[in-house]
Amino acid sequence: MSNNLFGQDDDALFIEEDVLDPALSHLAQRVWKIAIVDDDEDVHRATEFALLDVKILNRQLAFIHTYSKAETRERFAQESEIAVVLLDVVMETEQAGLELVSFIRDELKWRDTRIILRTGQPGYAPEEDAIRDYDINDYKTKNELTRKKLLTALTAAIRSYDQIRTIDASRRGLHQIIVSSASFSVEDGIHGFASGVITQIAALCGVPPEGLLCAQGDYPDQTGHSTRFSVIASAGHYSKLMNCPIDDIEIKEIRESLKHALTNRVSIFNQKNMTLYFSGQGNRPVAAYIDLPYALSEIDQQLLEVFCSNLGVCLDNLGLVTQLKSHAYRDQLLMLPNRLKFIEQIDDALQKQLAQQMLVLIDIDDFAEINDVLGHHYGDLMLRAVANRLQESLGADIFLARISGDVFGLLGAQDALQPDKLQDLFSSMFLIEDTAHSVSMSMGIVELDGYANTGADALKDASIALKRTKGHQRGSHTIFTREMGIEIRERARLMQHLHKAFDADRLFLAYQPQVDLNSRRLIGFEALLRWRTDEGLMIPPNDFIPLAEHSGLIISLGAWVLRTACHAMVLLQEAGLAPDRMGVNVSVIQFRQPDFIHIVETALSDTGLQPQFLELEITESVTMAGAEVFEESLAKFKQMGVQIAIDDFGTGFSSLSYLDKLPVDRLKIDRAFVNQIDSPDGPRIAELITQLGKKLGLQLIAEGIETEHHWQVLRDMGCHEGQGFLIAKPMIEADMIGWIQNWNSQAATDFSI
Repeated sequence: MSNNLFGQDDDALFIEEDVLDPALSHLAQRVWKIAIVDDDEDVHRATEFALLDVKILNRQLAFIHTYSKAETRERFAQESEIAVVLLDVVMETEQAGLELVSFIRDELKWRDTRIILRTGQPGYAPEEDAIRDYDINDYKTKNELTRKKLLTALTAAIRSYDQIRTIDASRRGLHQIIVSSASFSVEDGIHGFASGVITQIAALCGVPPEGLLCAQGDYPDQTGHSTRFSVIASAGHYSKLMNCPIDDIEIKEIRESLKHALTNRVSIFNQKNMTLYFSGQGNRPVAAYIDLPYALSEIDQQLLEVFCSNLGVCLDNLGLVTQLKSHAYRDQLLMLPNRLKFIEQIDDALQKQLAQQMLVLIDIDDFAEINDVLGHHYGDLMLRAVANRLQESLGADIFLARISGDVFGLLGAQDALQPDKLQDLFSSMFLIEDTAHSVSMSMGIVELDGYANTGADALKDASIALKRTKGHQRGSHTIFTREMGIEIRERARLMQHLHKAFDADRLFLAYQPQVDLNSRRLIGFEALLRWRTDEGLMIPPNDFIPLAEHSGLIISLGAWVLRTACHAMVLLQEAGLAPDRMGVNVSVIQFRQPDFIHIVETALSDTGLQPQFLELEITESVTMAGAEVFEESLAKFKQMGVQIAIDDFGTGFSSLSYLDKLPVDRLKIDRAFVNQIDSPDGPRIAELITQLGKKLGLQLIAEGIETEHHWQVLRDMGCHEGQGFLIAKPMIEADMIGWIQNWNSQAATDFSI
């Protein structure tokens, strides 16, 4: 094709309203990529010559030349952001141009690029069919494309391309703003906020993070505004300016731009940089200076203004977020890290596999009593004194936290946390309000070398060791062992199964007869709680009763035992075979319940059992757990007619003078003292208890009678009643009537088990 492709009457190549638009004068000299796809070299030269030095929308044109379908596919696969493709319909084949349209739209997914089909053979490719069947934007014959018409068509295509790109950029930009703004809710304080701003602005504008970010200082003037500013985050070649005061920045343009934005609270957009101000309601403005490879478009500036406004709100809330984090991870009384932060620190040490690390929990002995006697203010002062001594003595290498009320956590090197060294810290008195106060402390320790669990697990194990110290030897320490963990986990498993067993009716009562040692008459039964697992295994009461008390299950379990035992007694009465009483054991936990008397009354009322046929068996520990409350409850039971027995007498530390005041019916001699009958020393304690009971006017019953010798010795020393395997093993309710009938029919002379 000749160079006369375009008519000579079209010398005026510029459309003034397109290139002189003052609203676009701020844009830098970026280019529009124009692809010329044609197998005729003359077409390439003529098109580029016609558009020489042309600017459209204040940008120059950059040309990409290809001459075949294969070359175009290869070149386009490496290109991006081509605004317009001037595409020959017929090249090496009749359909080459249209096949390239499909390649551009379907494979490359270029939806924004404008495609203008050009053909030198009018009618060869039908215009209506091509526009209908292919995603093209214009169809021209080469002869009709004069310079002016070519420029007009190209300008319209570029305008369309720019508008589509602007709309898409707005959509993506708004999405980015939402995502970016939301990310700041998890940033770590103002420095994390600042670092995130640099990253997000760079992503929003598509530029590398070569900026710095600044905030006002902490010294406001008389108007409440600060005039001291410093860098709180930086990136790229400005990273060396971190923490630098703005006045010390050597680059004048950066220094003045930041000061102007922060002082006047405005954003500044220049050709090669921008300074963004984040407008919040507080008195801590933040501004970011960002280098740009080119000036931003108006839509980009608008998006950034929205972004800055959103971040201003984030900045206003940053103080609140920081305060919430402080409350979440810091103890507000002592301003020490709290339990959550301590666990986080342990996790970090375990992850880094630091050698010779130790976790120590320190508990102040008798702190509750100190609070009760001297007041909470004094207790707070003591906690501060202990914390200060630990901090000053152990130094910054040991991580100190307040775990709970009077428990401190220490994490660090084993050499620094040896138990003897820690105990020495408490050897000297603490001076509290001019008063010297000695402090004793107990410790639980976990050695973290090779520890395979989490920080929360380590803290739990240290608590187990601490509890072991508090229970066995206060003022000392316990190092957690694997065996302790197995024991605790077994207890937890047993407790879980106990709850399931209660819900699944796997717990039941067994009844052991009590008889008169002289007349051999049946006088009562003791209801005993039993647990048989699904596998048929019997769990000893000594294993699960303490668990029931510890978990609180004993309250509902005890109420069920009372009702079941009373109901069994009523059935015996209806059969005409009932003894004088039904004994039911009561724990300390049950007796302390305010509604325990009501629970007993309900059990009696629901079953129809008269109170005089019920005997409550209580341990010595119950009698000493709140004397006034116990005496009052005991008196009410006696008024009701309920009988009272003290179980396992002699195994505790009862006050004899206090025992003399209680309205008790009988004392039970523990099986341990009955077993001593067979020892060389003989039944000395059993004799003492028997004599004491007689002096106090109480009936005496011995448990654990297993031989005729036991029976005879106890009867001869004056013990009135007894129970044990010699008489009968505990039996289920269904076997009681048959056993009673058999016992009553015998001459009561054969006592084989």
